[in-house]
Amino acid sequence: MLTLKAARLIRCADVLVYDSLVGPGILDMIPPTAERVYVGKEAGHHSLPQEDINRLLVDLARSGKRVVRLKGGDPFVFGRGGEEIDVLTAAGIAVEIVPGVTAALGATASFSFPLTHRDHAQSCVFVTGHLKDHSVELNWRSLAQPNQTLIIYMGMTGLDIIASQLQAAGLPGDTPAALIYRATWPDERFYPGTLATLPKVARDNEVKPPALIVIGSVLRLSGAYVLSSS
Repeated sequence: MLTLKAARLIRCADVLVYDSLVGPGILDMIPPTAERVYVGKEAGHHSLPQEDINRLLVDLARSGKRVVRLKGGDPFVFGRGGEEIDVLTAAGIAVEIVPGVTAALGATASFSFPLTHRDHAQSCVFVTGHLKDHSVELNWRSLAQPNQTLIIYMGMTGLDIIASQLQAAGLPGDTPAALIYRATWPDERFYPGTLATLPKVARDNEVKPPALIVIGSVLRLSGAYVLSSS
């Protein structure tokens, strides 16, 4: 999912620096004359450390080339967009920001449920389950609120902790929950469960990153939310 403005800038790029979650259809838009630089990060493996990516962007921009830094989703939603802009602006390089479609919004569109709904959720919270120091220390009480949709990015490795801590903070174990794997891609998958069963759902289906954790009764509005009776 891509804005028209982003598509136009990709087609004008001299160099495109892109991540692992950029789909092949988007990569097909890159001009054949443009240089492609892959800097993707996957669980347990980074093709380049963040500091090297920052330095690369500065060097490419200073060479006089039109550089597009293409991230999966939106660069300002749990990406490193803010960090990279800090480095570029400190180096005196002009930056234009183009909004993207973050995974949570793409997932709701793909599986036909809203993030907010007057009968289900009057608030929606996006949170990362993977902090810079690799801990999973969150404000559990604020997240375990009724009438709220909770979207957790990068939470698969801490899923057991997330599920147990949210229940300990007062969120019922039968709260609808789901794992959404590779939202908006052709191989996207929806794995329904409850807050209590979600870790088992992940293990039984061998769900790996990239996957979103969605918790809240809005999931009941999706035709994909069907729990097994077994």
